[in-house]
Amino acid sequence: VTENRSDLEDLHLYATPREQRFRRFASLEFEGQLYMTPYDFIQAVTSDEPKHAKKWRSLSKQELNQILMETPPVWKGSSKLFRNLNEKGVISYTEYLFLLCILTKPHAGFRIAFNMFDTDGNEMVDKKEFLVLQEIFRKKNEKREKRGDEEKRAMLRLQLYGYHTSTNSVLKTEGEDLVPRSYWDTLRRSTSQALFSDLAERADDISSSLSDTTLLVHFFGKKGKAELNFEDFYRFMDNLQTEVLEIEFLSYSNGMNTISEEDFAHILLRYTNVENTSSYLENMRSSIPEEKGITFEEFRSFFQFLNNLEDFAIAMQMYNFASRSIGQDEFKRAVYVATGVKLSPHLVNTVFKIFDVDRDDQLSYKEFIGIMKDRLNRGFRGYKPIQRYTTFKSCVRKELYSR
Repeated sequence: VTENRSDLEDLHLYATPREQRFRRFASLEFEGQLYMTPYDFIQAVTSDEPKHAKKWRSLSKQELNQILMETPPVWKGSSKLFRNLNEKGVISYTEYLFLLCILTKPHAGFRIAFNMFDTDGNEMVDKKEFLVLQEIFRKKNEKREKRGDEEKRAMLRLQLYGYHTSTNSVLKTEGEDLVPRSYWDTLRRSTSQALFSDLAERADDISSSLSDTTLLVHFFGKKGKAELNFEDFYRFMDNLQTEVLEIEFLSYSNGMNTISEEDFAHILLRYTNVENTSSYLENMRSSIPEEKGITFEEFRSFFQFLNNLEDFAIAMQMYNFASRSIGQDEFKRAVYVATGVKLSPHLVNTVFKIFDVDRDDQLSYKEFIGIMKDRLNRGFRGYKPIQRYTTFKSCVRKELYSR
């Protein structure tokens, strides 16, 4: 970056945790605004820290145009889109927040998300409607800004949004939120207000002052005139969820068709606030002495279920009100009734062996739901590294495969 490097690095002190994580993993800068590459985004949601120390590389207008020219249209999307694009893409801060939202939402929520963007109700989303996202997330972010040097905050906003903003502009609210809301909740509440506020008008100003990104070109074409239908929107969201899960799974499987039950436990616990993870791992080791492995389909079905956790929590809460724990059969049935996802008996047994700390083969609300709610905050909180213990059988299996 051509500006004073130390001044820009000092901005980290004025950034929120979400902003700090984006700045830590972003690797590109164009006209003062920071961007992630698709590779950076994958790293940010699957790794504790960047693999290499990041130095923001300044893009020229010609380089940016070349990247956007090579962006495939939405109908060519796949569950390898981000991996195929790798370093050839630019993702803004508000798009980063949007993509994080996608990773934790059930498939049923995709229709809700689409309808929130489709402010004119024509079953299509255009670029202007999508850009309302910029203002909604920006306004939400301002409520969480740290107090401090206003000049530094202005520099930080320019770095994240690409333009100077006024803290008094744009989103009309009914008063300050008494309870902190997620970006998804903010999006759900605010997009429906777009036709009745100056948000939609503001989108025109944003569009003229911001550069196109990989996501905008992917959705709306190189000229920005295309419209996005629900089928393509759904496919993009489903592909992104699948791609991140594939990357996590493959990072533990070493090319095998399964990961060990212990590796599955590590993946679940690494995003939570559990302090003593060793007790969970030891509990599982003693309860499942013979390793069978977790397939990718089992792995994917479990995380589809987790994205429906709120609905499942209602069923679990009813057991809790009745002062009853839940057995494996009840658990499996409640998952299917609440979410429509069928979990295999082996996967359910593995989950019980991980979280059933008192070993009564029953799962309480506190033992499972509370911990898994932490898991759904992946990407929004800092990672808590977990020491990885690998079973002897798992070591042997992966060593043989690598030869």
